Amino acid sequence: MATDGGIHHHARGERREPSLSYRRIRFQKGLYADFHHFFLLTEGEAELEFDAGEHRRLQGPALAFLPPQAQCEVSIAAGAEAYLIGASPQIMVDAIGDKVESYSLRIFIEQPKLIEEPDAVSVNEINPLISGFVRELSDPYRASWMVVSAYMRLILMAVWRTSGGEKAEQRGRGESGSALQRYRQLVEVWFRQHRPISDYAAELGVTTDRLHSICQRALGRSPIQLLHERVVQEARLRLERSARNIQEISDSLGFRDPTYFSHFFKRKTGLSPAGYREMARVSSGSENGVLSSGYADWP
Repeated sequence: MATDGGIHHHARGERREPSLSYRRIRFQKGLYADFHHFFLLTEGEAELEFDAGEHRRLQGPALAFLPPQAQCEVSIAAGAEAYLIGASPQIMVDAIGDKVESYSLRIFIEQPKLIEEPDAVSVNEINPLISGFVRELSDPYRASWMVVSAYMRLILMAVWRTSGGEKAEQRGRGESGSALQRYRQLVEVWFRQHRPISDYAAELGVTTDRLHSICQRALGRSPIQLLHERVVQEARLRLERSARNIQEISDSLGFRDPTYFSHFFKRKTGLSPAGYREMARVSSGSENGVLSSGYADWP
């Protein structure tokens, strides 16, 4: 993990106070090219302009979430007030964590989100979180990685709920869908423990055969395949986006020794962990199908 001293290479926080002229901000630029951004328009008008040609006019209060692949810029009208915060992939890994909701958040951050008329309760919840994020970064002697990632976790959860993600998830659950969703959530919590599939089935209240049938029918994969794919995805993310050595990554993923981890990773990807990390380094900034590319690669 990066040290707190490098936090300003991994997070940005700006308050744009009312001005006599309009201002233009490019989100994915320079140091912030790989950042996930939140743009909160508290009052006044602004316009999002996407590279694909789409334009969206905003009237405050409004909130936009923009992942790195959402190439766009914003024009803030004279007299408008706004906040802009951003976080690197490393901060997002910490913020999303490995709790029950982590799977849903990983999927959530893959697409842009625009909340044009948030209700008063949501505004009152999100505003102080974003302003707190900005305030934490404003003092270079105080800014803490732990505090910034904690704010980002709270912001993600609040925006996910406000955008209807939690309710949509609940509506989409049939019996099989519920079991599959709960299995994915358990995987997020347990995948480092290398538990047998029978433990997952017991926790879900179904037989191992029933869990196998649900996963195969919905995704064409067995429960153990899904579990292994999640471990590999996490290993890829850590090899690409952290400075930890192979031993530390192996330990953090629950492997009994780095040799076993290396064999497992090579069997699943065709590359050793060191070879994959070198490919990620060489391919940085370019398209490469071998690299993880995002959080939603796990089915």
